[in-house]
Amino acid sequence: MRRRSPRRLFGVLAAVTVAFTLFSSASTAGAAQTATTTAASTSRAADAAAQPLSTSTPVVFVHGYTGSASNWVTAMSVFQLNGWSSSKLFAYEYNSYGNNITNAQGLASFVNNVKSRTGASKVAIVNHSMGGLVSQYYLKVLGGNTSVSHLASIAGANHGTTYAGACLIYATCQQMYPGSSFISQITAGDETPGDTKYATWYSACDGIILPYTSTRLNGATNNNVICQTHLGYLADTVVLGQIARFVAS
Repeated sequence: MRRRSPRRLFGVLAAVTVAFTLFSSASTAGAAQTATTTAASTSRAADAAAQPLSTSTPVVFVHGYTGSASNWVTAMSVFQLNGWSSSKLFAYEYNSYGNNITNAQGLASFVNNVKSRTGASKVAIVNHSMGGLVSQYYLKVLGGNTSVSHLASIAGANHGTTYAGACLIYATCQQMYPGSSFISQITAGDETPGDTKYATWYSACDGIILPYTSTRLNGATNNNVICQTHLGYLADTVVLGQIARFVAS
């Protein structure tokens, strides 16, 4: 076997030493950078955790067409898991076949009653489907925005839905059809009046709100859910958790 010269062997060893030194330096620098990033992330997480959620605001849930207070069983459980007392959670029921103006007036009375019972100056409203129309009329036309800190609209029929064409024998469905005078009244001008914080959740998989983008409100935080059905939202603990945190913000 041919023997390597001492000079060449020395050169190989020197190259290995340099490579090892460079690798060690890079690893140390990378570890330091990772540690710094991790520390910063941990610090931010700690800061976020240090910000307490405000769960003292009473929440009024407003169901949709043919719905009832029972629609909100899961939502109320999620809100309680996020810190709300059951004594701060209320469900408003109304006549799905009557008139949404009357329903909005009933919501106004209901909110005033909740404020009186709890001593709160404002409530938060979480609505679903046609409950969006009832809520929007209350906040915009009846001036209810001064009594509402947050409004969360889940698959709200805020700009109407052509699906309402299936029940036009009822005044509420006539009002819920796109282009109705009722829709025009609640969408004209500012769709998110007052100091109320507004947010919506909508999905292309809805199937009832047609078009599904009808839920979005100008001036609101509009959340596009990848795929959720109209009634599926009522049991979607992920979305309901997001709504609880929105109301607590």
